[in-house]
Amino acid sequence: MASNAAPVQSHVASVQLPSEFKTEYHPRSGRSTIYQTFDEFGIAQETQDAPIDEEPWRPFRSRGDFEFSEIALDAALNKSQINALLGLISRISQGQAQITLTIPVTYKRNEQEYEVHARPIWDWALDLLDNPMLAPHFVWDACRVYKHNGTEFERFFDEPWTGDRWWDIQSSLPPDVENAVPFCFILYADKTKLSSHGTVKGYPVVVRCANLPVDIRNGEGFGGGRVVGWLPIVPEDAAEEGKLGYTTLKRVVWHEGFFKLLEHAAQHSKTGYSHKGYNGIPRWLFPVILILSADYEEQCMMSLIRGRGGKCPCPVCLVPLAELHDLSKSYPIRTVEEAQEALRVHKLSKAQGEQVLKALGLRPVANVFWLVLRSSPHDALSLDRLHSLHAGLWKHLLGELKIILASLGRDAQEAFENHRIANFPRWRNLNHFESVINISFTDGNKYQDLSKQTLYPALNILTHRASPVGYQLLRVISSYLQLDSWIGLDVHTESTLAAIEAELLVFDAELKAYITCAEESDIEKLKLDWDFPKTHLWKHVVRDIRRKGVARNYSTRPNEKLHGPLKDTYHHRTNGKDVATQILRIDHHRFSLKLLRERVNALDEHCRLQALGDLGEEDAPIAFNGHVKLGSPAPHPSTIIDVESRGQTDRAFQSFRRKFSEFINTALPTYGHQLTSWLTLPGDFKIHEHRYLKVHYESAVDWRQNTDHLRCNPQFHGQPRFDHALIQLTAEKTTFVRLIFMFKCDISNIGPFEFALVQPYTTITGPRRMDRIFKLTRVKAVPRSSSIFIPLSSFIRGAVLVPDSERQDEYFIADHIDGDIFLRMKARRVQ
Repeated sequence: MASNAAPVQSHVASVQLPSEFKTEYHPRSGRSTIYQTFDEFGIAQETQDAPIDEEPWRPFRSRGDFEFSEIALDAALNKSQINALLGLISRISQGQAQITLTIPVTYKRNEQEYEVHARPIWDWALDLLDNPMLAPHFVWDACRVYKHNGTEFERFFDEPWTGDRWWDIQSSLPPDVENAVPFCFILYADKTKLSSHGTVKGYPVVVRCANLPVDIRNGEGFGGGRVVGWLPIVPEDAAEEGKLGYTTLKRVVWHEGFFKLLEHAAQHSKTGYSHKGYNGIPRWLFPVILILSADYEEQCMMSLIRGRGGKCPCPVCLVPLAELHDLSKSYPIRTVEEAQEALRVHKLSKAQGEQVLKALGLRPVANVFWLVLRSSPHDALSLDRLHSLHAGLWKHLLGELKIILASLGRDAQEAFENHRIANFPRWRNLNHFESVINISFTDGNKYQDLSKQTLYPALNILTHRASPVGYQLLRVISSYLQLDSWIGLDVHTESTLAAIEAELLVFDAELKAYITCAEESDIEKLKLDWDFPKTHLWKHVVRDIRRKGVARNYSTRPNEKLHGPLKDTYHHRTNGKDVATQILRIDHHRFSLKLLRERVNALDEHCRLQALGDLGEEDAPIAFNGHVKLGSPAPHPSTIIDVESRGQTDRAFQSFRRKFSEFINTALPTYGHQLTSWLTLPGDFKIHEHRYLKVHYESAVDWRQNTDHLRCNPQFHGQPRFDHALIQLTAEKTTFVRLIFMFKCDISNIGPFEFALVQPYTTITGPRRMDRIFKLTRVKAVPRSSSIFIPLSSFIRGAVLVPDSERQDEYFIADHIDGDIFLRMKARRVQ
């Protein structure tokens, strides 16, 4: 390869971004279809600015008093100190705190009372609607959005209102009611262990508003999730556990308790609720439970199915238990009418009704969600990647991998763990693992990160010759990774949904082949029965995306983050008695302070923009050179001779001065600098080394700005760290490189420039059979002596390259690190 690359003046995206969008609004909205350019899309139409509160810290006398209270609450002051403080804070909430209620339930002719803490979700909704900072962000009308793919407009899905279910709901609202729109709730519930030993448990219910954009509703601000309830937990009773009546009792208590949250919403779902927005437009709001976010255990409770032991264990469809592993077959979707009819038969005849309910896999209990119109629990329940995939199906696949590695002996385990998984390149926000074989996790996020790293270290260990069953397992894992990456995209098109459906059939075939291999293998304890719900649940993911938008809309991840503060409160703020009341009171205080904090921040931002005057935010100076920014400078500049002396130990720096001189004489004319003579660099020419690079790029997934943080540091946290990147080598060609040296320099009479010395990688033509089977992209490093200079403006994004342990200088592109690199590699293979 040539020693120098022709520089590229500006960043050229490797993915052709759309030039035009089309948005088709629901007919009842009264809005016409609009066409927008890329720069216009996603920019809301001009709206009235929300009013600014000039004293947002009230009822505190001053901002200082408020901020002291804010700090004191987080500082876990003692009881006498905090009681006085909380008495003041409790007056600032505009909404009511949770109230404690008891629900009577009869079991074996004895009436028992259970305590439920509830704040009706409609009261919470009214607080959101009255918040002037949130008001401009509400979306009311369903729409269908399209982007032009070069040939035609192709529909895509992201937010819940782009899905078919919102459209159908708006179509079903009373036709004689003007401006009737849905107010869509997302509900989450799950038991959590509060004490370290798990003896004290809590049962929080979290609500979110689907009418707000995902960055707000999944965020941690006032428009994000709120704990609105604390459900009762029926105590364990060894004598009663497993009996139909006791199991039914738990369902009755859950649904009776949940009713306290839904009571007002259920009423307004029938009559509507008149509300005038901040812009003066009156609307009739109809509450709807659009999404139920839960793990499988909670999904069984919400849908009232009998779980894995039932004849039909799926909460969405009527797949038989023995067919859960077969993704090639489809079964009827459950309906509310079907469940209601079965319950009616049960009320007339318990024996006959039990047969009907058992055939459907249902419990003999009325479902609380039936009370809210247009809120079928089977339609609202959705795939949760965290529990169904990362801490579910992947956990089972990892277990199989450990068994097979153990069967090959200690050398195979050591090669996988110490020589490969521990050497996986480090990457920002990606957990790194030193050990896997003898460690188990409870954190689904760690399972997700481990799934992205496991395939590559195992490729040269579980070969077809060394372990046929292990090789087949890797084929299953490869298909799993493809599906997880597809499903996890934040924007889906008809093309990506078709890819999911096709890959589900691939996974189905590979899993069946693995079951056959496992049956024929002499390795003990391999799983032969894959008829469990988590094998099946992603069968419905395409339907979920079409109806409710992308997977992050119904993820439990944002909700489970709220467990942490609740547990901290239990450990540091309660006396172990009446735990729920104490936890919820302090959670309410925190929420009140959060509301004031957002108002104070809004005032600060308003004042900052006013101070800019006519300069305006867009014209404010920025420190970036294009889309990249250097950081972590070396303490002192070096001369070019000093830098070249590194060539004694690293061939990449050999002839540094000559190569750089040739590069700039070739490059500067392409930047518009006409050279009248050859530039010669003196020996004392100053080089300013930098060891960090921030790279902004437009995501190939959702066309938003993403950021990568690259290191080029011989001692980053005690270890050398030289990251990889994807760059625009020429106007037509991209390539992968490894960072060697990044620097600034000032060329006399011309100006400052930023460059990098990198080691390029060439794409291997004619990929090996293994690469085709496992959908791998393989590249090969050129010799270090063939390093090249490139302008920093040619960086597209960072990348993770994993070395092939059997082939020197060959690497795999880790294309499951994020959705952007996944799509870029798909496009690269097509080319």
